[in-house]
Amino acid sequence: MMKAMALWGLCGSATLAAMPVAARTLEVGEGRDYKLPSAAIAAAGEGDHVVLAPGQYFDCAVVRVSHLTIEGASADGSAVMTDKTCQGKAILVITGDDVTVRNMTLARARVPDQNGAGIRVEGQTLTVDGVHFVNNHNGIMGGGPGAKVTVRNSEFVRNGICAEHCSHGIYAGEIALLHVEHSRFIETKQGHHVKSRALRTEVIDSDIEDGPDGTASYLIDVPNGGATIVRGCTLEKGPKNENHTAAISIGAEGVTHPTDEIVIENNRFRNDGAPTIFVNNLTATEARLKGNKLSGPVRAALQGDGTAD
Repeated sequence: MMKAMALWGLCGSATLAAMPVAARTLEVGEGRDYKLPSAAIAAAGEGDHVVLAPGQYFDCAVVRVSHLTIEGASADGSAVMTDKTCQGKAILVITGDDVTVRNMTLARARVPDQNGAGIRVEGQTLTVDGVHFVNNHNGIMGGGPGAKVTVRNSEFVRNGICAEHCSHGIYAGEIALLHVEHSRFIETKQGHHVKSRALRTEVIDSDIEDGPDGTASYLIDVPNGGATIVRGCTLEKGPKNENHTAAISIGAEGVTHPTDEIVIENNRFRNDGAPTIFVNNLTATEARLKGNKLSGPVRAALQGDGTAD
């Protein structure tokens, strides 16, 4: 009997050890358990939710844990992290994998090398949903081999700068996938609205516009090639844009990625600035342009290999 009870105790302990720990909700704000997002993020474990009450948080955080969700309690982006960066990089430096950032505003990220970001990507999978990036050097920056970045329902307003180098609305590194959908880019300053060195870049059902005051270069820049899909977007180059070469550029810095396909279809492009080309394809892959509606002074729908219907 004693041996049986001992054996049951060992088995019971093993079973308890194998049971998953329940996800927690860590609340941030006045009167909550944590006053600052960084404190809650430091205390979080895998699978947890960090929830920010509306308000301004002059704070930044390094997100090391994986499978974490960081979100505002309200969907209007009224939880704002602003004016502070960590590691000289970003408001949120994300090294964990499978992290979701939702329903927040990340604003005024500044660092001395002018490469600060709302989010710096250093993990493998990042989902950004309903986030407002306002007046940062970069909205989102980074990512290494194999990483996947998905951006949905988000807004990028007045990000970007060019000095010794340029910063952008989104600047994706050599990741596996950049997928942007149902998002808006407006008044980017000097840099590109979207610059992607990803092996595959998808921009779907989004608005990318300089507006009357934006000074951006390209609307979409895919400098090293890679599969490129731009579909169902509203695109506009404004009167103050600083690059009259093209709206969409592919391969301008040398093609180093396999480029299976280039599909630019069912977009509306308006040029309110100097005459430009809609798509400049510098790869050897034939671009397929179909169903796009162009207005304003457009020199050509396509320059380079491919067809424009």
